[in-house]
Amino acid sequence: MGNLVIRYALPAEAPLIADISRQTFYETFAESNTVEDMEKFMNEQFSRDTLIKEAGEPGSFFLLAYDDIEPIGYAKMRDGENRSEFEGLCSIEIARIYALKKSIGKGVGRELMQKCIDIAREMNRDIIWLGVWEKNERAIQFYLKWGFEKFAEHEFVLGNDVQTDWLMCKRLFKTE
Repeated sequence: MGNLVIRYALPAEAPLIADISRQTFYETFAESNTVEDMEKFMNEQFSRDTLIKEAGEPGSFFLLAYDDIEPIGYAKMRDGENRSEFEGLCSIEIARIYALKKSIGKGVGRELMQKCIDIAREMNRDIIWLGVWEKNERAIQFYLKWGFEKFAEHEFVLGNDVQTDWLMCKRLFKTE
C-alpha cells in the first residue's frame, strides 16, 4: 500500500462513487446471498444510475479513500435524521463504509472510520450511527472495537430476501 489519502468526493466523481459502491457491495455480499437476490438488488435498488443520482442528495456527502491515485474505498455520510432513540441528541449516519476486497485489512476502514468520526465531531453531532447486516460478523466486530453499541434492528430487503440489520451507535461527547 502506498500513500493512503481520504478526501471529500467532488460532484464530478459521482460515476466513480457509483462504480466503487457497486463493486464493494458485490464483493462483500455476493458469497452470502443467492445470485438471483444479488442481481435483483444490483439492477433495481443499487443500479449505477440510482447511485449517481444519490451522490447529489441534500444532506449526503461522500468520502473517497485513495491508495496514491487508485480509489480503494469510500464512505457515505447522511445528516438530518434524528432518531427517536437518541432522545433529541443530534446525530449523523454512516450510511455506507466499504473498502475494495483487496484492501481489507490494510487500514482503509480504520482511516475512513476515523475521518467519519472527526467530521461528526466537527459538525458538533452527539452521536454517530450506522446499520450493519446481523450476519456480517467481521463488520460488527470492527464497529464494536470502535465503541459502537447495538440500539435497534430494522429490515433490509436484498432482492427478495428480507434481512435484519443491526443499528449501532457511538456517543461522541461525554454528557454530564
